[in-house]
Amino acid sequence: MTTYVLTVTCPSTRGIVAAISGFLAEKGCNITDSAQFDDAETGRFFTRTTFVSETGATLAELREAFAGVAAPFDMDWAIHDGDHKMKVLLMVSNFGHCLNDLLYRWRIGALPIEIVGVVSNHLTYQKVVVNHDIPFHQIKVTKENKPEAEARLLALVEDTGAELIVLARYMQVLSDALCRKMEGRVINIHHSFLPSFKGANPYKQAFQRGVKLIGATAHYVTADLDEGPIIEQDTVRITHAQSPDDYVSLGRDVEASVLSRAIHAHIHHRVFLNGNKTVVFPASPGSYASERMG
Repeated sequence: MTTYVLTVTCPSTRGIVAAISGFLAEKGCNITDSAQFDDAETGRFFTRTTFVSETGATLAELREAFAGVAAPFDMDWAIHDGDHKMKVLLMVSNFGHCLNDLLYRWRIGALPIEIVGVVSNHLTYQKVVVNHDIPFHQIKVTKENKPEAEARLLALVEDTGAELIVLARYMQVLSDALCRKMEGRVINIHHSFLPSFKGANPYKQAFQRGVKLIGATAHYVTADLDEGPIIEQDTVRITHAQSPDDYVSLGRDVEASVLSRAIHAHIHHRVFLNGNKTVVFPASPGSYASERMG
């Protein structure tokens, strides 16, 4: 029996939940999980509902019928097939810990996605990628060829049907035009617990400041560098006895974990953009174990 995922965001008002649940009951659907949030500051309402059709209603039928429910509430909504594996394009430069972690989770089924390719501005991980039977694309980026390189990247997104781009320590800044075109569809892992210690060497900065916690932040990419809506964060405790190299090692572990959890949340439609923030609903019981791996 197919599980469907209904996502809704709209202005907050009375009757939204009743309208949704009434529609699903009328169509012979049984709700298996539901979460909601009413943001008093923005006046926006967010909800995610998973359900199964006990009468065999198809995705197309449900979408067509729900349009009439959504219109009076000015809903921004979607109904997704829960079995659909999102097409994901990974991008990496010369640090491979996040890439290797994602490939492992994908290989064992803990990250249910379809990896349609890996893009890099170097050849460092070509063999690793090809050995996984995944297409590898080198797109060199310089100041002189950046527009052409991004045009190649966008063509690759179109050709592969990629629904999500993941910057798995891809050390190139995307142009404002590309960020706007792919808004809400590019996730980056930042090697720092934002908003502190930005820049190329955050762990050295953290060491010099004697911090007791270091972390990582996964966020959507926007034209404002490292300022995009945050999806997931985590930290690890350290002591005065640890070296900058220890910081790097611990930091890489937390980066990989945070990035995989952010991707997991996105592909299961648990992340809602809310201005410059996000609403992220917790994982449902059926997916919790795989998300918390590592």
